[in-house]
Amino acid sequence: MSLLALEGVAVEVGGRRILDLEWLEVEPGEIVAVLGPTGAGKSTLLRVAHLLERPLRGTVRWRGEAVGWPAPLELRRQIAMAFQDPLLFAGTVAENVGYGLEVRRVDGAERKRRVSALLELFGIASLAARRPASLSGGEAQRTALARALAPAPELLLLDEPLASLDEPIRQRLRSDLTTILRRHGVGCLWVTHDQAEALAVADRVAVLEGGRLAQVGRPSEVFYQPATPFVAGFVGTGNTLRGRVTAVREGIVSVDLGGVEVEAVADLPVGASVLACIRPEDVVLGRSGGATHHSARNRMTGKVLAVLPQGATTRVTVACGVRLEALVTRRSAEDLGLVPDLDVWLAVKATAVHLIAEAG
Repeated sequence: MSLLALEGVAVEVGGRRILDLEWLEVEPGEIVAVLGPTGAGKSTLLRVAHLLERPLRGTVRWRGEAVGWPAPLELRRQIAMAFQDPLLFAGTVAENVGYGLEVRRVDGAERKRRVSALLELFGIASLAARRPASLSGGEAQRTALARALAPAPELLLLDEPLASLDEPIRQRLRSDLTTILRRHGVGCLWVTHDQAEALAVADRVAVLEGGRLAQVGRPSEVFYQPATPFVAGFVGTGNTLRGRVTAVREGIVSVDLGGVEVEAVADLPVGASVLACIRPEDVVLGRSGGATHHSARNRMTGKVLAVLPQGATTRVTVACGVRLEALVTRRSAEDLGLVPDLDVWLAVKATAVHLIAEAG
């Protein structure tokens, strides 16, 4: 049974529908990452899930039971939230973390134990006696996250919770937070603009477009098998090329991309218009004249147009009848001597070419 389910939920503001969901649920201990551009309805989704906004129509269910409005206090206490901009009380850090426990009249010794554990977990034990005004943005957000988890909620709603933290702390907290949520069976709706974060934390990913769910699925499905051109563009598929199916044989289709032909695994008829999606990390690249031992069905030659270092990886743009981007390690780029105008070969497996059928 799902912890929270939004069934046919719609919200309007000023006559404009800003949220229209057929079905979205969160299981106990499940992390659902929510992605979408500005104005897609993410904040409204969190308000409805927090039982703070009554939808125009539809049903919000908690453990299978329809929620009445206004929602009972005891039910709302099972839900906690942390915002991108932390909202802290005037007390000390320790008092902020323990506030929810005090409201619930948790025994003093138990309250002290839980507060101490959370202060350590979020790396703010040395700040226990400090006041919010003296905290940095990252310290304040860590305090807010610890406070949200202190009462052991069944559902945690997160709105860009780690955006203000530096990378090492963000990675550590991300790991600790997901471990805690799963260990204690806490469900979570996690709004983020960081796609790498969504891949790292989520059991499922929901992509919102104009208040509607464009796709919901496992991270690998959403990122590697986008359901629509919008999703493909939003999750950064990288290479999206329009084409037409020219041949079909034994589950393999040939697609003319207007400059190069590729093969893909798909069930589509000859003549179908498609959007071919190829993630840059699935493009294998080497110097022309070098070893080309690769079993991929799709092999091309081309010329490097641009080489863009990106930390541990390097993005390479190649003209090969079409423009393709490949993502290689920094070491590989150095070993291959990748520079503009270099002749290269490329290989892409048929299973790495995802096709989205389009009208026309």
